[in-house]
Amino acid sequence: MKQKGKIIVIAAPSGCGKTSVIKRFLADHDNAQHSISCTTRPMRPGETNGKDYHFLDPKDFGEKIAKDEFAEWAEVHEHHYGTLKSTLDEAIENGVNLFLDLDVVGSFNLKEMYGDDAIAIFLAPPSMDELERRLVDRKTDSEEQLKIRLNNAVKEMTYKDRFDHLVVNDVLDDAYRKIEGIITS
Repeated sequence: MKQKGKIIVIAAPSGCGKTSVIKRFLADHDNAQHSISCTTRPMRPGETNGKDYHFLDPKDFGEKIAKDEFAEWAEVHEHHYGTLKSTLDEAIENGVNLFLDLDVVGSFNLKEMYGDDAIAIFLAPPSMDELERRLVDRKTDSEEQLKIRLNNAVKEMTYKDRFDHLVVNDVLDDAYRKIEGIITS
C-alpha cells in the first residue's frame, strides 16, 4: 500500500523566511512539492501565473468559494488567498509531502479539516525590529503596505503557541534544519 502524503503548513508573518525554507526543503527532498495557492493580489515582478500562484480576479475567487472548492481561504493584507481541496487531496493520495505557506487563520482551518494528515509549523522572527528590517530590505511593498504587514504581524504572533511546532528564524540555516527535523522524524 502506498504511503500517504502529508500537508506541511508553514505560517509566519510576511518577511520571516517561509519561502526560503520551503524552497530549500524542496531542493533537498524529492517527495515534496509546494502547493500553488489561489490569490486575488496583483502579480509581482518575476512571478508566473500557475507557478507562483493561481492569480484570480475577485469574481472567479468568489465563484470557487460558492462552489466550496477551497480547503481554506482568507482575506489577508486586503487580498484573498485560498488552497483548493483538489490539490491537497491529490497530494495525500499520491504520497507527496505538500508545503503550504499560509496565514494563521488558513492554517487553523486546514489543520481542522485534515487533522493528523497536516503538520502546522509557525516560523517566528527573532524580534519585531528584525522583521521590519527584513520587510524594508526586500523592497516589495509600499509604505502603506509595509504598515499593514507589520500591524498584521503583531496579531499573527499572538497565535504562535497554537501550532504543532514553533521555530524562530534568527539564522536561516538553523531554522531550516529544525523544520527539516520536524518533517523527517
